[in-house]
Amino acid sequence: MTDAYIYDSVRTPRGKGRKDGALQEVTSVRLSAGVLDALKERSGLEGHAVEDVIWGNATQVAEQGGCLARTAVLASKLDQSIPGLSINRFCASGLEAVNLAANQVKGGAGAGYIAGGVEMMGRVPMSSDGAAIAVDPSVAMGTYFVPQGISADIIATEYGITREEADAYAVQSQKRAAEAWAEKRFAGSIVPVTDQNGLTILDHDEYMRPDTTVEALGNLKASFREMGEVMPGFDKVALMKYPHLEEINHIHHAGNSSGIVDGAAGLLIGSKEFGEAHGLKPRARIRATAKIGTDPTIMLTGPVPVTEKILADSGMSIGDIDLFEVNEAFAAVVLRFLQAFQLDQSKVNVNGGAIAMGHPLGASGAIILGTLLDEMERRDLSTGLATLCVASGMGAATIIERV
Repeated sequence: MTDAYIYDSVRTPRGKGRKDGALQEVTSVRLSAGVLDALKERSGLEGHAVEDVIWGNATQVAEQGGCLARTAVLASKLDQSIPGLSINRFCASGLEAVNLAANQVKGGAGAGYIAGGVEMMGRVPMSSDGAAIAVDPSVAMGTYFVPQGISADIIATEYGITREEADAYAVQSQKRAAEAWAEKRFAGSIVPVTDQNGLTILDHDEYMRPDTTVEALGNLKASFREMGEVMPGFDKVALMKYPHLEEINHIHHAGNSSGIVDGAAGLLIGSKEFGEAHGLKPRARIRATAKIGTDPTIMLTGPVPVTEKILADSGMSIGDIDLFEVNEAFAAVVLRFLQAFQLDQSKVNVNGGAIAMGHPLGASGAIILGTLLDEMERRDLSTGLATLCVASGMGAATIIERV
């Protein structure tokens, strides 16, 4: 089987996903096209250089509908002979796009791909697609559906994760992100967003709050308590599913949950022959990929079983991984991952994560994989693992090895 390599990785800065965010006037297509153009220019791609562009986004309606991937290709400087494929694995869409591209290369279905994703959460609001699992009673009742914030609080309750632990982790994410930006650790991968005149719109992650303190977070109201306890009473649904829990401990709020932001990211994936043909040096080999389904109510525990799966499939142990990126959807997701594998926090999300910089759903998987590779190179480490929890109960993971 052919090996698949990462040749390049870029991302945009993340803008606040609201009306006063810097990227509010930038469409999903335009942001995606900017990433595609950067990969083309940095790698010198000409003509039908790659087999396909595989692009993830979680809310596939309005400007993010209609096979956004193909539209982005046509809006970019890539050759029109390159097709596009839009995929949706919710929060893991960007990582799944990379995994799909890598496995296509491994199987001989094309030598090179561009893969990644986008989400403009300020322009295409989360849940605006009216997903059946949330709104169709015949599905929602049978799966004991609750919103993700309730799921995160269920994790905290089930595994004994406290509000104090979650807040301390959130502050750590902010401090690590601020330090990473101060030391320009993202500089090699960031593609500033510019307007039609070439003037910079955004060149840094806009969402960060580096002055956050544990004391300040302690004053915030738990965001999901009311929907859990009062209207529409999702705690009752959760307790029907998990009767061993006496009550749901609501610990999550805006400060220890991922930020709603806009952003895009992409990677250039190819075989050894692809790199040689284009004069490119591989940065890492994609050693393994995995995905798994999990309990749809607690929903966000996927990083643990998918990591167990990918390690077993690869004949590896947790000790073989030098560095981890676990998407910070909610603090409890990462704290549960640390707890399950008894990991030192010095190996996980060392440059901060989505709590500090935001979680543009369809792009996040590609973002954390690129961040992982950059940091592995900076620290001269060999092996890394990226993983995300996924809505409706799934998990996705990728293991990379530096070449």
